[in-house]
Amino acid sequence: MHIAIINGPNLNLLGTREPAIYGDKSFDTYLNELRLKFSDVEISYYHSNIEGELINHMHNCIGKVNGIVLNAGAYTHTSIAIADAVAAVGIPVIEVHISNVLAREDYRKTSFIAAKCKGSISGLGMDGYSLAVQYLTGNTR
Repeated sequence: MHIAIINGPNLNLLGTREPAIYGDKSFDTYLNELRLKFSDVEISYYHSNIEGELINHMHNCIGKVNGIVLNAGAYTHTSIAIADAVAAVGIPVIEVHISNVLAREDYRKTSFIAAKCKGSISGLGMDGYSLAVQYLTGNTR
């Protein structure tokens, strides 16, 4: 079983970016914990601040991964192109957001990608990634 985690813009700054909203743990630290928790699952990770690179990486996942955990960051609220990529790749995708986007600014309440995803997890901090991997693998940890 191979799950790809794909993070979008500004998520490379986790641990230092607005810790009151996003916490004080870096994604690299969390990713190590996640890989230990799901030691029987291959978890690959990709980050980019560039929309087209995120789309290209999703395309590259075709035939290689069983599921994608996608935190598209602010592109969630702006990118029809990423939504189209989610629909096109034929891989189950779980949308994840660390903060509760519905409790934030009005412009964050619209997700162009949600309707193309298998499901969405929002507001549960980094645990959202674990829940997404759990769902995609059928594991109950």
